[in-house]
Amino acid sequence: MRLLAALLISLAIGVPSAGAVGTGLRGLVTRGPTRPVCQVETPCSEPAPGVRLTFVRGAVVRSTTTDETGHYRIALAPGTYAVRIASARFGYSPTRVLVPVDRVGVRNFDIDTGIR
Repeated sequence: MRLLAALLISLAIGVPSAGAVGTGLRGLVTRGPTRPVCQVETPCSEPAPGVRLTFVRGAVVRSTTTDETGHYRIALAPGTYAVRIASARFGYSPTRVLVPVDRVGVRNFDIDTGIR
């Protein structure tokens, strides 16, 4: 009975139970355009190192920072989160993400540099 109660409480607050497969997100954050005139066949965006991503769902607030290659990984309970990137002055996408059940999902982010 206690085990069942603990499981129900952990599900209610969004904490994976013992033995559950890790859940969360991973991906690449890029910024662009990197120059005023982009050309076909030439990349016009680049990885964004050192960017702080904040994921918010109710009272849960978790953050991570991209590595030197623009990649990130964060453990999160399944559900929908609002995403905040404070350093993105001209916007970013997506602004909401869904963390899947029983796995680490892949979600990339694009930061608008404002270069036109």
